[in-house]
Amino acid sequence: MHDFKMTRGELRATWALGSLFSLRMLGMFMVLPVLTTYGMSLAGATETLIGIAIGIYGLTQALLQIPCGLLSDRIGRKPLIVGGLLMFALGSVIAALTHSIWGVILGRALQGSGAISAAVMALLSDLTREQNRTKAMAFIGISFGITFAIAMVTGPLITHAIGLSGLFWLIALLAFGGIAITLWWVPAPKAHLLNRESSLVKGGLKRVLANPRLLKLNLGILCVHTLLMSSFVALPPLLEQAGLPRDQQWKAFLCTMLIAFVSVVPFIIYAEKRRQMKRVFQICVLLMLGAEVVLWQSGLQLWGILAGLQLFFIGFNLMEALLPSLISKESPPGYKGTAMGVYSTSQFLGVAIGGSLGGLLYSQGGAALVFGSCAVLALIWFGVSLTMQEPPYVSSLRIVLPEGVEATEALEQKVRAREGVKDVLLDSAERSLYVKVDSRRIKRSDLEQLVAG
Repeated sequence: MHDFKMTRGELRATWALGSLFSLRMLGMFMVLPVLTTYGMSLAGATETLIGIAIGIYGLTQALLQIPCGLLSDRIGRKPLIVGGLLMFALGSVIAALTHSIWGVILGRALQGSGAISAAVMALLSDLTREQNRTKAMAFIGISFGITFAIAMVTGPLITHAIGLSGLFWLIALLAFGGIAITLWWVPAPKAHLLNRESSLVKGGLKRVLANPRLLKLNLGILCVHTLLMSSFVALPPLLEQAGLPRDQQWKAFLCTMLIAFVSVVPFIIYAEKRRQMKRVFQICVLLMLGAEVVLWQSGLQLWGILAGLQLFFIGFNLMEALLPSLISKESPPGYKGTAMGVYSTSQFLGVAIGGSLGGLLYSQGGAALVFGSCAVLALIWFGVSLTMQEPPYVSSLRIVLPEGVEATEALEQKVRAREGVKDVLLDSAERSLYVKVDSRRIKRSDLEQLVAG
């Protein structure tokens, strides 16, 4: 029997890597609600260039996310993470020192080039046992949502107090804090574990990219972040024009985020317990579509803008919770790490497209054109969501073969024939079985007994 209680080392690794990930995300998101207002005072700033400054971070992240994940397998997790954080800090310092929008664009590009997400998740796999890995990764996911909410509130407060340059200096300090955590708090792994569930599989990209169900989910996260970044090119200045000063906007973000967090819990429980993920997914898209329409039609009416903002964050937070679960369910056994790598790349492509396109649209037609275009994108996305199928309600398990058990095709077929098993992949090199199971019908312990027997 496995011990499902996390050891002191596992708890330390989970808290340390969760803190590291949160510091990184905090530095990324604090800029979002302030760059379009405070950034316009920079030399040469235009709405289009502000949008590029927001989006270029996502472009460099998208380009380097998968290569950096593969590189961490060769040079080690910690060296890659430290190097990525140094690049992030360098970009922050350049953005803090500059008085030009072009300097901020360069700094943001360098910030994005420190793509460490895949290495952080791989390191978490190295430091946690199989039976506790899902809990550890869930903690990282929860920290993402909390960090986003904190960033949306603290970004305007900090920028009002110390200016945009001061904010970038603070972000640089956060990066150095992340380096300190990596070097002195994160335990050193004894070895790099081969694990297809948390690492990219060479040659697996083609299979993941050819999967139509995963493609629709990757389109979903791309749309989510395109809508987020485009909307936030227009939202902060629009709130200011509607009578909410930029130094008071944190109050609106705080209230809407708190309400959104409470509101999404019933939806998530309903989706998972009642197995209605497709329906909740479509409701979520409709919420974001409705939010863009409300924002489009609100003009300078503050309450209308706040209502649209509230709808948007309910849909956004719900979608951020649903999509990783859907990716896990839909990915072929043994390819979850690769599927998550493509998912993360799609996410940052959405950041790049949303920021750049939002800035261009805002410069051409103001907030109305931005929100109107976002509404059209959300409508197209809803059309695509109608073609989705209900996901398989399965859990992903990795069973390491015990000593004396041979990795044979007969063993794979034996496991495949077990009731409740949906799909199996045997990796002889890892001496592991990757299994998709209906957790209501079969437990990990049942499979381990089957394999051992």
